[in-house]
Amino acid sequence: MIPFSILDLAPIVEGGNPGQSFRNARDLAQHAERWGYHRFWMAEHHSMPGVASAATSVALGYVADGTKSIRIGAGGIMLPNHAPLVIAEQFGTLESLFPGRIDLGLGRAPGTDQAAAYALRRNLNSDVNQFPRDVVELMNYFKGTPGERVRAIPGEGLDIPIWILGSSLFGAQLAAILGLPFAFASHFAPEQMMEAIHVYRSSFKPSEQLDQPYVMLGFNAFVGESDEEGRYLATSMLQAFVNLRSGRPTPLQPPVRNYYEDLEPQWRAQLGHVIAAAGSPSTVKTAIEEFVERTGADELMIASQIFDHQKRLRSYELLAGLFAEDAPAETAAVSA
Repeated sequence: MIPFSILDLAPIVEGGNPGQSFRNARDLAQHAERWGYHRFWMAEHHSMPGVASAATSVALGYVADGTKSIRIGAGGIMLPNHAPLVIAEQFGTLESLFPGRIDLGLGRAPGTDQAAAYALRRNLNSDVNQFPRDVVELMNYFKGTPGERVRAIPGEGLDIPIWILGSSLFGAQLAAILGLPFAFASHFAPEQMMEAIHVYRSSFKPSEQLDQPYVMLGFNAFVGESDEEGRYLATSMLQAFVNLRSGRPTPLQPPVRNYYEDLEPQWRAQLGHVIAAAGSPSTVKTAIEEFVERTGADELMIASQIFDHQKRLRSYELLAGLFAEDAPAETAAVSA
């Protein structure tokens, strides 16, 4: 079976706080390392009451310090919010502290609404070419250019794999042109997934980092002891999706019985487009196998927005066990 990885937002649950969220994230990464997951990524979001991973590189340092072998990375850093030099220095610091374990995924969305985006950047540049230029600038800081007055120290000369993240064809095209691995946000925006995969693979140009295309896909999975429990656990994520799309984001809410069935039809239609598997181990395994066969994914990034931390651990543990016998002795990963 292909490698499985974890995407975590350090969710702030109702009645919880960011400190506990970070401790839970680190605990999850420690368990994931033992269960055989390949990567543990955190995502940059801002001004969201249910997400603690805003200062992503700081949170990643805390998680990396509590683990030994699992790859740690950003899925992703929203590069328009930052000067490329700052990100090169931050991830150069992480790679210097935890050599051979750091990934850097880059996205071009702000990870927030327009008001917070303005507070972050002050100048909302609408030039679509700015993101590709920033990516190349960042890559050059890691490569190091003789005679340059501006250097990323730490960062220069370090081998930090860069990924392009996307939920549209733009990211697929850029990743293909630059010869970088591509991670598609199919866990919340799957509409253009198949087309983006085709564009990326058909247009891919080999690079120093990667000699053939590599696709990682986001996938929501909620594994319970039964189909009923798995679907019940998933309702926290469904509530978060509806609340966010309604313009009223909240901390992650407790699960609710029959939440999906009681929703208005327009919300059920929207949630039906979110790639997810919820149920017993056998139900989730079948869904994942069908998804991988349909997409040809090289790796899955599993997201599980589950309210109760122990239930979230159990879900990831059950998922890891589903494919343990099929896993290769050495995970085929884009880590160099």
